[in-house]
Amino acid sequence: MSAGADRDRDVAGRPRNARPRDELGRPLPHGAPGVPTTPDDLRLPPAEALAQAQRLLDEGRAFHAHEILEGAWKAAPEPERELWRGLAQLAVGLTHARRGNATGAPRLLRRAADRIAPYAPSPPHDVAVTGLVGWSRALATRIEQDGLDRLGPDALVPRLRDRP
Repeated sequence: MSAGADRDRDVAGRPRNARPRDELGRPLPHGAPGVPTTPDDLRLPPAEALAQAQRLLDEGRAFHAHEILEGAWKAAPEPERELWRGLAQLAVGLTHARRGNATGAPRLLRRAADRIAPYAPSPPHDVAVTGLVGWSRALATRIEQDGLDRLGPDALVPRLRDRP
């Protein structure tokens, strides 16, 4: 059997991971209880995507926020794509932090800040671009200097919008 031949596939034959996931997005064994995930084809309007992602971040579910933001990135018009990609990367960086990856988290947080920063002069959808860039870079530095053990759960919850 070739590598990946036993992977879950969607109706079009594309590989999909149908295994349940825990609150941090880690795959669980087939049949294990997991938390609900986001459908791969979910596309929400920007305000709704930001609200859903914020709710998930507030609940400590950065992986699931990433899924929402990734859907928005894939559906975004070209001028906004890098913003949404950066927001999705921010959520991935937070996922790494919540999973204890003190190397990957700062890397992704800085990459996210770099993608988001160019939108500071005119942030679409009231995204708190300036705040997110500073917050992401400061958190990356804090993780590198102090590690993850000294961070409380609230330290890993950004504010995505300037206005609710």
